[in-house]
Amino acid sequence: MTQTYSISDLARELDITTRAIRFYEEQNMLSPERRGQERVYSPRDKVILKLILRGKRIGFSLAECRELIELYDPGHGNRKQLETFLDKITQRRAQLAQQLLDIEQMQIELDTAEERCRTALEQTR
Repeated sequence: MTQTYSISDLARELDITTRAIRFYEEQNMLSPERRGQERVYSPRDKVILKLILRGKRIGFSLAECRELIELYDPGHGNRKQLETFLDKITQRRAQLAQQLLDIEQMQIELDTAEERCRTALEQTR
């Protein structure tokens, strides 16, 4: 028999709220079975949640997470998913490098503005 999980099992194990899990379900990223009112999650649902959480941690949008999840195909070694993931990692690194440059430029501009303010302040004495 395949292992299944309740919503509270997954929430506890992955350290997220049941509300977050229901949100991903509403976004059609998870599709648990129903036993009456109870949601029953599969190992695949657990993997999908882990992918979503990992994607969020490294700055991927929900749409990017969805794209990676749709490529999940353990029967074929997940090659397409892994290649797409590597492309997205490369893009994210480039984006972060640009943001870092932008921050460094902003710090230089702040230093210049601060220096001018201090000089102007000194001249008011």
